[in-house]
Amino acid sequence: MSVQPVILSGGAGTRLWPLSREAYPKQFLPLTSAFTMLQETVQRLAGLEAEHPRAALAVLAPIVVCNEAHRFLVAEQLRNIAQPPAVIVLESVGRNTAPALTVAALAALRNGADPILLVMPADHTIRDAPGFRAAVADAVHVARTGAVVTFGIVPTQPETGYGYIRQGAAYPLAGLTGAAFQLAQFVEKPDAATAQTYLAAGDYLWNSGIFVLQASRWLALIAQCRDDLAQAATAAFTQATVDGDFLRLNASAFATCPSDSIDYAVMEHLTDGTLTTPAVVIPLAVGWSDVGAWSALWEVREHDAAGNVVSGDAFVHAAHNNLVLAQQRMVAVIGVDDLIVVETPDAVLVTTKTKAQDVKAVTQFLQQQQRDEHRHHQQVHRPWGSYEAIGHGARYQVKRLVVQPGESLSLQMHHHRAEHWVVVSGTARVTCDERTFLLTENQSTYIPVGSTHRLENPGCITLELIEVQSGSYLDEDDIVRFEDRYHR
Repeated sequence: MSVQPVILSGGAGTRLWPLSREAYPKQFLPLTSAFTMLQETVQRLAGLEAEHPRAALAVLAPIVVCNEAHRFLVAEQLRNIAQPPAVIVLESVGRNTAPALTVAALAALRNGADPILLVMPADHTIRDAPGFRAAVADAVHVARTGAVVTFGIVPTQPETGYGYIRQGAAYPLAGLTGAAFQLAQFVEKPDAATAQTYLAAGDYLWNSGIFVLQASRWLALIAQCRDDLAQAATAAFTQATVDGDFLRLNASAFATCPSDSIDYAVMEHLTDGTLTTPAVVIPLAVGWSDVGAWSALWEVREHDAAGNVVSGDAFVHAAHNNLVLAQQRMVAVIGVDDLIVVETPDAVLVTTKTKAQDVKAVTQFLQQQQRDEHRHHQQVHRPWGSYEAIGHGARYQVKRLVVQPGESLSLQMHHHRAEHWVVVSGTARVTCDERTFLLTENQSTYIPVGSTHRLENPGCITLELIEVQSGSYLDEDDIVRFEDRYHR
């Protein structure tokens, strides 16, 4: 039986600002290991076939569903771990998890197969990967019978930030290595007193948002429960365009798709008598976290003897149970407890762990003020590499550009600014109007206002250069593109 990983990578991660930004959210960050959360999610299944040979499982290349603006981040991070995708499905707008799973199921059926889908958010962490894989093997065994399976996290505290699942009677199926139960009820996020009663009852689990079911089963269920959603998502998929690993959903068709979650669209109907499909929950105690706030990251990271989590150039003295992350400057924390201190090149966050959920208010403020700190880091990633603003004034700004080997910027022109380029390392191929020439370390050139130009890295090492822009208008939207290999 083929297992098709489906990775949903549409989260914004606003409660982890300033590390997580709209253009570079938490699933693309290495928060709990040397790998990003997306990479960890993909690698988590390595070993499933060898560890559970009796299950006769074949794990396929992943289907990733993401925001179109993140397509190159996804492709690059999969390439960096030598994990080619089956396809990367691009959403022009976010429509929640039910439409995302619908288009992923359609993609899984493209070649006439009908695999078991393992649906996972891209931004969760799991400490016990072998334990997770054992539960996946059981879930696939259950899903083969036509049931819909979800995982419930065994609670460790009366958590008010998660929805809950109530488990019913044991699920009668031979061949399971662990426990499985009939899914009795989905429960909304409780208040503190109610969460305490759930913990004491012993039959309530945290809702993990991870699902296992056959692709055709999901399409049948979503058509029964939300036919409007199913039709709109299907239209967007059938009118999609393919560009290499990318499948770009039809934007106008997908824009008409209702926004709904997997839970609301289908799963809750499996417990209210509306549908006859069996629903099963498998308890998980594998060190799971959705890392939904800074306090959650403090919980899953390694602590020092005083309970502090410290990363970067930081000094901590007479302080306990703090999370201190320093990216660029030296940070000193003295005589305080239970704080979150996060320093990035363009922003600093200080809050208590008890108020960590309120960080979203900062991003709302930044959006209202039309400030860019909610969307971009100081280092902005592009498909060809990245750029970083390092200085600016009334009619100039200075940037550091990094162009990866073999990549190039678009052939473009600016109406309002001129540019001076100085190569720091590597080799640049420069097109300026009718001329094309090479620049090497310590050489420079000038791009006049209105000139058609392109910057390329023809070498095998990274190209780094300093760009000085001067003119009356310096924003990024002053770009007229004539040719672009990335189809922007």
